[in-house]
Formats: sequence, structure tokens, C-alpha cells
Amino acid sequence: MESRNGEADELPPRDAGDEAKKHYQEGCPGCRLDETNESNTGIPYLNFFYIWIVCLTSSLPIQSLFPYIYFMMRDFKIAKQEQDIGFYAGFVGATYFLARTVSSVPWGIFADKYGRKPCIVISIISVIVFSTLFGLSTSYWMAIVTRGLLGLLCGILGPIKAYATEVCRKEHQALAMSVVTSSRAIALVVGPAIGGFLAQPAEKYPNIFSNGSIFGRFPYFLPGLVISILAAGSCIACIWLPETLHFHDNEKVEAIDEMEAQVGDSNLEVGKAKESGCTSTKNLLKNWQLMSAVILYCIFCLHDTAYLETFSLWAVSSRKFRGLSLTSQDVGIVLAVSGIGVLVYQLAVYPFIVKYFGPVRPLRPSVVLSILVLAMYPFMAKLQGLELKLLINIASLLENVFSTQEHRGIANGISVTLMSLFKGVAPAAAGILFSWTQKHMTGLLLPGSKTHPVQN
Repeated sequence: MESRNGEADELPPRDAGDEAKKHYQEGCPGCRLDETNESNTGIPYLNFFYIWIVCLTSSLPIQSLFPYIYFMMRDFKIAKQEQDIGFYAGFVGATYFLARTVSSVPWGIFADKYGRKPCIVISIISVIVFSTLFGLSTSYWMAIVTRGLLGLLCGILGPIKAYATEVCRKEHQALAMSVVTSSRAIALVVGPAIGGFLAQPAEKYPNIFSNGSIFGRFPYFLPGLVISILAAGSCIACIWLPETLHFHDNEKVEAIDEMEAQVGDSNLEVGKAKESGCTSTKNLLKNWQLMSAVILYCIFCLHDTAYLETFSLWAVSSRKFRGLSLTSQDVGIVLAVSGIGVLVYQLAVYPFIVKYFGPVRPLRPSVVLSILVLAMYPFMAKLQGLELKLLINIASLLENVFSTQEHRGIANGISVTLMSLFKGVAPAAAGILFSWTQKHMTGLLLPGSKTHPVQN
């Protein structure tokens, strides 16, 4: 078998290296898993199922609060005016992402030193604890703190991708990444549905939940409790997850060398890959194609999160502020329908579009169409009843479909960190802007001095 340059004399060193890498050390969990994968050529369906469950439950808290965050801020009585509710809601939505920005790199270091499995278990336990405490929040600052601690301690975003590719053979790694992305897509459907249908249960389901029960005294506890129960189930599933990290120096070096070879050229010698590592890192920021893709990715993340925050606040706000006066259940339905549509689009339509047009060409018309759809939203405030619900579901579905293009192809440390930062800025900025617009409804840019106190 010839090398890339057609030189057969490079083959013996590669074979010698491959022979060395087949040595497994007794007592090492990473070696044990590699040996199992070498002997079993089939797809590890059971491990993939556990990964899917873990990734799903860790993603549920991200968007489950948006259908009811407006009502939660209103009940805290933190806002002096009704128009200020969006301002405070924005910071609650931003806290999780800002905390994740700070903790993403340390969690990656932790996973590389102590193993992927401890990182996954700690993340799931943080979901169990802080989702419950967030639902039991009795003040604005308690909600901020619990939400921030959830983002700080749920460091599963990067390690779960590495774990999914390490738990299987190389030919199954593409399927492993699909398991991770599909579980997060399902969370976009289930999360808002849980928040929308289960928040304020004593008002929505008085025959089941009384006002004197714990769910009546803590109207936002039930969504967090359900997510915590699901997370507890996935935490039990972690018992059967194998560890993939090699806990001995030689194998750690070999694993790093193998990763460098995959990123670069699998036929380059290990020594050459190490020498070029520092140069590649220094030149990373000078790679305009990569950095432009990362910048574009972050802008879309900013847009998506700001849209989700603004839409949730606008949909439930009063008609006197040109909102839609929808319930949290209505918002949950709209977001769930949009999530289902995006999932179907990604699985059934997007692959064919990329096959015939490529990943970049469809992006440009999608951006233009997204702007046109967003321009239609203010006019929907004049609609009511079935006509409004039908149109808002269609518009939200189209808006989410048009913004799915950016979620493909970028998975590196820089993009993950910047993504979390932009997603952290988006809810706060959207909440501030939303609150400002409600206070300045009359006039082209400024004016409008009427204020409305919060109605208890």
C-alpha cells in the first residue's frame, strides 16, 4: 500500500508504529475499551443510547425556562414597571451561557486529566440539583445564582463530543456525532414543551394541583422537578458508561499523537506533527477562512438566542404593549412545533440541499428570508384566535429553519467558547432592548412617556 506521495519506503515506520499502538496496558480503562472495540466490529448501540439520554437531559434546562420566564419575573415583583420585566428576564437567560463561557475550558482540562465519565456525572448531578432549586426560587437573585451555578457546573458540552467519538471505532464516529446532535435537537422540542405545559400547574390544571400544594406555592417547580427526575435516570445510566481516557503516560502520549495525526495528515510522522503543533496554534487566528466561519457562527448564535428570548417575552406580553397576550403553554407549543420542524428539516431536507448546492450557497438566501419573516412579526399583533396561532407557528417554524445552516461543521475550542459568550450576551441585550421598546412605543425613535405599573 502506497503513501499519499506514492513512496513505499515510508510504510515500515508506519507499521512499526501501528504495532506499538496495539499494546494494551492491564488495568487501564481506555485500553480495555480500545481492546473491546478492536474485537467487536459492530456498532455499540447501548453506549450510544446512554450517550443520547445523557446529552438530552443535560440540554433540557437550556431552553425550558423561556416559555415562562416572563411570568416568573412578574411574580418576583422585581420590576417597578411592567415594561421592565423583559430587562430582568434577559439577565436570567444570560447567566447560564456566561457561566458556561467561564467554565468550558477548565472542564475540558478536567476531562483530559481525570476522565470523561467524572465530568459527565458531575454535570448531570448539577442538572438534578440546580434545576430543582431554580424551580423553587423565591427571589430574583436566587434564580440568578442557581441558573449561573448550573452553567458553571454543567461542563458536558465539549467532553461529551470527545467521549462519543472515543467510545466507538473510527468508522462509527460520524454516527456518534449524529447521536449528540440529534439529542440536542430533540431537547429543542421537549425542553420548551416541559416549560410551557408544566409551569403554573395550579392555574392550568386546578383539578390535579391545588393552590395550597407545593406546586401552587412554587408555580415553576414542576418543570424543574420533571427535568431533574429525567436527569436522575440518565445519571443512573452513567453507571454503564465506560471510561475512555488512558490513565498511563505512554498511552496518553500516543492518544495525543493520534489526535494530532487525524487533524493534520494521518500519514505524517508523529515527530513532524508535534513540531508543527506550535506553529499551527500561532497561525490559527491568521487563518481567515476558519476565523470568518467562527465569526459567522457566533453571529448566528447571537441571533438565535436573542430571537428566542425576545419572542418568548413578546408573545406573552400584554396587548397594550403590542404583544400577543399568549400563555406559557401557547409559547411552549410554538417552540415545540418549531423544534419538530427543524428536526425534520435537518434529517430529511438539509442533506439534499447540501448535496446539490453545498453548505455555503443556501446560507445567503436563508439570511434574507429570515429578515423578511422577522419583519412580519409586528403586524401579527393585530391578529387573534386561530388565525394568530396558525400564522405565528408557521412564522416561527420558518425562522428556525432558515437559521439552521450555521449549526453545521464547526466544532473547536475557540468556536465553543465564543459561542457561549455570544449566547450569554444575547438574552441580556435582547431583554434590555425589549424593555426599552415597550417604554418608547410612540414616536419614530424616542418619546412615549406613558408608564404602566406592574399589575399584581
